[in-house]
Amino acid sequence: MAWHGKLLRVNLTKGTCTPEPLNMEWVKLYLGQRGLGTKYLYEEIDPKVDPLSPDNKLIFVTGPLTGTCASTGGRYSVVTKGPLTGTVACSNSGGQFGGELKQAGWDMVIIEGKSAKPVYLMLVDDKAELLDAEGFIWGETVWDTEDAIKKRHQDPLIRIASIGGAGEGLSRYACIMNDRDRAAGRSGVGAVMGSKLLKAVAVRGTTGVAVNDPKRFLDVTREKRKILDPSPARARYSGLGTMAMMDVTQAHGSLPTLNCREVQFEHIADVNVKKQHTVRKSDGEAPYQGNKACFACSIGCGRMAKIDPDHFSIKGKARYSGVTGGLEYESAYAVGPMCGVQDVEAATYASALCNEHGMDPISFGATVAAAMELFMEGAITTEQTEGRDFSFGNAEALCWAAEVTGTAQGFGKDLGLGAKRLCEKYGHPEFAMVVKGQEFPGYDPRAMQGMALGYATSNRGACHLKAAPFQDDFQRVTPDGKAKIVKDSQDYIAAIDSSGLCTFTKAAWQAPDYADQIDAACEGDWTVERLLELGERIYNLERLFNNAAGFTAKDDTLPKRVLTEPAKGGAGKGHVAELAKMLPEYYELRGWTPDGEPTTQTLSRLGLA
Repeated sequence: MAWHGKLLRVNLTKGTCTPEPLNMEWVKLYLGQRGLGTKYLYEEIDPKVDPLSPDNKLIFVTGPLTGTCASTGGRYSVVTKGPLTGTVACSNSGGQFGGELKQAGWDMVIIEGKSAKPVYLMLVDDKAELLDAEGFIWGETVWDTEDAIKKRHQDPLIRIASIGGAGEGLSRYACIMNDRDRAAGRSGVGAVMGSKLLKAVAVRGTTGVAVNDPKRFLDVTREKRKILDPSPARARYSGLGTMAMMDVTQAHGSLPTLNCREVQFEHIADVNVKKQHTVRKSDGEAPYQGNKACFACSIGCGRMAKIDPDHFSIKGKARYSGVTGGLEYESAYAVGPMCGVQDVEAATYASALCNEHGMDPISFGATVAAAMELFMEGAITTEQTEGRDFSFGNAEALCWAAEVTGTAQGFGKDLGLGAKRLCEKYGHPEFAMVVKGQEFPGYDPRAMQGMALGYATSNRGACHLKAAPFQDDFQRVTPDGKAKIVKDSQDYIAAIDSSGLCTFTKAAWQAPDYADQIDAACEGDWTVERLLELGERIYNLERLFNNAAGFTAKDDTLPKRVLTEPAKGGAGKGHVAELAKMLPEYYELRGWTPDGEPTTQTLSRLGLA
């Protein structure tokens, strides 16, 4: 129970939609979402496949608690081989789409092959059909795609996951967007969807989700709400959103600024959470307009915003005059301090375009920052930027970059390559702040040694969501003890990411809180020990995929800048990322060889041999 025991296999080459039983033996070992999707991907594709070829597969997958009344039980993941990195990609999203997919009766949808023409997938409970997107929604933005599908099918409650111009144009960091501003955001999953000529997946579900012990499940979920809802973390997320983190990293000296040339931003007061809540003189309103929640969520961290009607970015553009998805910390860091931009309205506009056109704002902002450094060095000139000054801090350049990248026009095609390929093209690979090709999130690894290790060993490239060394990193600038913290949190998060629940809940819940809810919903005995072993199994399976794709210990590294250039200020002043001190201990704790490969004993213990 909690699983329907059913997946949909969509072969775009043949134009077929075929229901299949879910592999319930794999469910016992991988649970759902991130774990189960990775297992299917590992078994069904060659890890060396070109990510944008028809032989790659794109998997939409829910967790056992997706679609239930468990708080935050609306998560789903998109699993594929990522075109930004070449690694396994697992992008997690919220909003309403995941719950709707589960309530339509599907645990998973596997997309394979490539359509002969643009199509979209329409699911109404157990009815599945591929419909023509050409002349209808192909070429449209994410926002217009959602509106058009709802209008055509005369149902405002249809939930839609789609790509915009970035995905159609095969930007290496294109997202799959759902519910207008929620994203399966990292590693370029939207480009894989675009390469298959699949514009959207639309779903309407009325089947519901049954759990193993309904009374116990209701009792347990109520009990866990009593822990989550009054917690300080929930109050912070609801009241201030993730943007509260910007003042923390600024004070600590771990806010990546000017493409990581600096670790603190001198204009922080122009882009932080206080600025978002400050009433403007122009229209008497603040950028921040309120919060919103995803399916079954009692936190409500999502921000809604309104751009200053007098701002240059939206002059003559009525579609951006209303309330739209607002800045979150990661998007704000990337299009603000990382680029040296101190204009919160410009940052909000750039972030809105990322939502509208379907591109990862972290990778976009970090790529623009790299381009700005290339411009400063003369490697990129006004010839590429169509006469524009592309210096750090230029808000007009940032907004123009978002427009041309989202629509894959001109220099936007270069920016859509991502920082690694862009910097290689223009002769300065050292300017790319990436791990395994994926751009840094908003934490400089010199003042956060645990995050340095987390970035380097993340199976999908630089990521702040796959390990949780935050508390210890903010307390101690040292490599000591970080290996165990990173390894244990990676396994723990892998289990949470497979449940259907949001990882933000871990700020209030402990491992038993997840185990209790899963155990009440699902058949079998789901203990803390079983979940943590399951998380470790998932992490090692992802590593096996990457090893088979050609990645080695040499790829568990960081940019030269953070390894050799000491931080100039903050708690980490004078420090570099001391990765070499942490990796050997990490490999030993993982049961991997010095070359970063899982040993036979480790694989046997986890049932992966």
